[in-house]
Amino acid sequence: MTREKVLEEIIEGYRKTVSQRYQYQQIKNTYGLPETINEETVNQLREYFLTYMYPTPDKRAELNKAFDSLDDYIKHPQKLLRILLEAAKIIFKYGRHLPKILSAGLDAMKTFKAATNFENTMVDEAIKNKIEAPYDSVKVDALLKLLSREEIERFIESSQTLFEILHDKNLIKKIKEVIQFLITAMQKNPNTYSKSQIKGLEVGLEMITEGDLLFNRLSEEDQHKFVKLITAIERDTLNHIF
Repeated sequence: MTREKVLEEIIEGYRKTVSQRYQYQQIKNTYGLPETINEETVNQLREYFLTYMYPTPDKRAELNKAFDSLDDYIKHPQKLLRILLEAAKIIFKYGRHLPKILSAGLDAMKTFKAATNFENTMVDEAIKNKIEAPYDSVKVDALLKLLSREEIERFIESSQTLFEILHDKNLIKKIKEVIQFLITAMQKNPNTYSKSQIKGLEVGLEMITEGDLLFNRLSEEDQHKFVKLITAIERDTLNHIF
């Protein structure tokens, strides 16, 4: 089996474990939920994970292409900052806070890349240890156990960062405006910025916007509980494996 096929199988297997992990009744029985966090909200969270963090292999390949083209900007945000510094309006509006806003937006996008790196590490272990498809929950747990706990902790922290940013309504509003400005500015300069680079920002903006819509269903107090709940579920899964 080729590496690409192993990756596809692991993506599908891990998606199933995520889907199982975020079933409303199971979460309610294990952790308890306030009445305001209902089944529809939990279902939307699960779909958010499966759409933006653990998409299908075909969608993953499409998103990887977009984010790979944006990778240089994610690693060197000052290159994007230069575009923003050319706009008097946005400088006047956000001033010295602009680098922080841009950095937070890029941190939110890094969650997708973290998931990709996480899956590729599982592929390495599957090939090295001759663990073959199909990858059910038992095999997925076995693969995770071969990773270092620190590596998985970093992945969980990356996810937590995204949801903590989504919890900050004021910051999210600014991030969306700044990223949309970047998209518009880059679209006006097609000879300088590729379609893939613009697509990467568009996907990032979509991921942040959809997450914002999900959190907007909840009160500020319940948003805080939601972030803690997601972290607790992921850490308990980790503790179960190790």
